[in-house]
Amino acid sequence: MASPDAPDTIAAIATPPGQGGIGVVRASGPAVPAIAAALCGSLPEPRHARRCRFRDAAGAALDDGLALYFPAPHSFTGEAVLECHGHGGPVVLDLLLARICELGARPARPGEFSERAFLNGKLDLAQAEAVADLIAATSAAAARAALASLEGAFSRRVEALAAGLVELRVWIEAAIDFPEEEIDFLADGTLAERLDRLAAELDALIAAAGQGRLLRDGLTLVIAGRPNAGKSSLLNHFAGTDAAIVTDIPGTTRDVLRERIALDGLPLHLIDTAGLRDSDDPVEREGIRRAWAEIARADRILLLVDDASGVTAADRELRARLPAGTPLTLVRNKIDLSGAEPGAISGTDPPEWRVSLKTGAGLDALRHHLVDCAGYAGGGEGTFMARRRHLDALARARTALAAAGGQLRARAGELAAEELRAAHHALGEITGAFTSDDLLGAIFSSFCIGK
Repeated sequence: MASPDAPDTIAAIATPPGQGGIGVVRASGPAVPAIAAALCGSLPEPRHARRCRFRDAAGAALDDGLALYFPAPHSFTGEAVLECHGHGGPVVLDLLLARICELGARPARPGEFSERAFLNGKLDLAQAEAVADLIAATSAAAARAALASLEGAFSRRVEALAAGLVELRVWIEAAIDFPEEEIDFLADGTLAERLDRLAAELDALIAAAGQGRLLRDGLTLVIAGRPNAGKSSLLNHFAGTDAAIVTDIPGTTRDVLRERIALDGLPLHLIDTAGLRDSDDPVEREGIRRAWAEIARADRILLLVDDASGVTAADRELRARLPAGTPLTLVRNKIDLSGAEPGAISGTDPPEWRVSLKTGAGLDALRHHLVDCAGYAGGGEGTFMARRRHLDALARARTALAAAGGQLRARAGELAAEELRAAHHALGEITGAFTSDDLLGAIFSSFCIGK
């Protein structure tokens, strides 16, 4: 773990591997001014793009490009930063990186630039995570939400709640410190009202963070069923392409097929599986084994059956084997053959929908059903990105706040103050006010190199 005044200088290629018109090599640390002067011939003017030839130790040109120099502390990391914009070939970028390391830098770890920005107070932890989320965004709504978090929308709401908790803690602890006063401060109704307002604000934040978590992680939807039920056709419909081979031959799909799509802005990890049946074919058996493994990890299962044939004993047996705790939607396909009306069947548990993958009847309604099942309300204004760890911290803060209310009603001031402290600490984990080196290491190691 690098310290805020890290004595070393780091460097990395900041653009993706492969060939491109432009490639960027970034360096950060105290040796950057000397590295820039040696690489470019002289130190570039701060925050001005300067065309120069990047040179090796013998003075021979490595590349012709642009240099951008940001002196400390006015940079992304808070340290002196150099960005070399050259031609985007892997050999050229490797030569530039090797030269910068030769001049005193070392290769950066994944996420180390963002980690230093956090340690130097340029970003809080939620904002730093939003950098990675913005890069990894799979839809326009997810990108907007990540940018909102990067600009501090999530952090400001967390900090406002934390400030309210501090005020309550000060009030309660003052009442504890001066028990000789004739007024029972703990009995003051305004104290309970303030606690209730904070709880309501925290509930609203939890709901908003849940939307942000959906935008980040999406929904893993596994399509299951017996052979020829229409699983691959459903995957192709949602993906908008012929991702899976569709034939009348049972057992065409032998392996797991995956597609990442956006369903009304909601990232959806769509998984098509092999038809579930008994088989003597070793290849098909392996596909079925993999199908059950994906079903066990699903957020929701779409079980397809042939409406023309009706729900058979084999379908019922298959349904009985599905994980009991995983939400399920039963999709009755081929209503173009059965003559049934498309749409939801009322009063069923789990929900059942009639569709035709041949004609498209009922598929728009099924699409809206899946978005509703995820609890996704759309990535509108005010949406920010959130992670599972944020939701866990918010849930712990809410539990502690509820316990504080109970202790306050019982006039147990010291216990109420302790619960408020626990709630404050949980909120601080989100922005990094209270955190551990292990947590930081886990978070930043998941970033790409050069960010």
